[in-house]
Amino acid sequence: MANYADFAQVLIVHARKLYANEPLDVQWEGEVYAIDSTTIDLCLSVFPWAKFRRTKAAIKLHTKINLRGNIPEFIHISDGKLNDVNALDLIVPEPGAFYLFDRAYIDFQRLFLFDQAGASFVSRLKKSILWKRRYSHEIDKATGVRSDQTIILTGKNTPKYYPQPLRRIHFYAAERDKHLIFITNNFELSAATIAKLYKMRWKIELFFKWIKQNLRIKTFFGYNENALKTQVWIAVCTYLIVAIIRKEQKILQPMSEILQVLGILQFEKRPISELFMAFDSDNQKSDDANSLPLFNL
Repeated sequence: MANYADFAQVLIVHARKLYANEPLDVQWEGEVYAIDSTTIDLCLSVFPWAKFRRTKAAIKLHTKINLRGNIPEFIHISDGKLNDVNALDLIVPEPGAFYLFDRAYIDFQRLFLFDQAGASFVSRLKKSILWKRRYSHEIDKATGVRSDQTIILTGKNTPKYYPQPLRRIHFYAAERDKHLIFITNNFELSAATIAKLYKMRWKIELFFKWIKQNLRIKTFFGYNENALKTQVWIAVCTYLIVAIIRKEQKILQPMSEILQVLGILQFEKRPISELFMAFDSDNQKSDDANSLPLFNL
């Protein structure tokens, strides 16, 4: 497993350089990362070492995706019992970066470490979190923003864990008739931009979907821990190689289509760039066509 994990790190460095100037959906100079996990269910009788529940086995892929190119820059494979928020302890916050979390990662003691490192974050706010408003800021309701407030935490321990003010944004997603409450430590970007940043979280869900559906890692070739993790790392390496090929060859097709074409024409003795010339890309769906509905997370 170590060889493939090490090879993945080499590919990550190369891919990050290639996509360093990839534009984002918002104006932000630094990196934007989405952090989440996905669970891969296993048969307990075949994978007893990965016991998750009484009758179920599973592993988790804790992942950090760089949204400039959707490059998985951090992956930790654990058993299914590892809580998502505990995986934050394995990630070193990057100054100037923006991190996108879901509510499973709300732990103010950990999030304060991101703030102190000079990183920004946004997440959905749990209803159980106690807070008090300090200021209300002007809003433009046409953007979907319903309120933009500076708040302080007032729970039993949260003021000690996170002593700084935070920003609470109420956003209305009209297309889903859904009200969303965000919490962020960034006071510079507009409230609408913060909401748009959170929307970009769907890209990590798309990565998980791509890994599971296109690389067939639900069918394993070995049943011990090393064999399973090796296959997962091979899948990750394949994803990274396709991302590198796409950028270096200036291929416009989405990565899922590239993998499909390479699978069909793998024995063709032609340059990779020529393999895609025979395909009409004018009516092909972009990566965005596979995106999840807005804020359906």
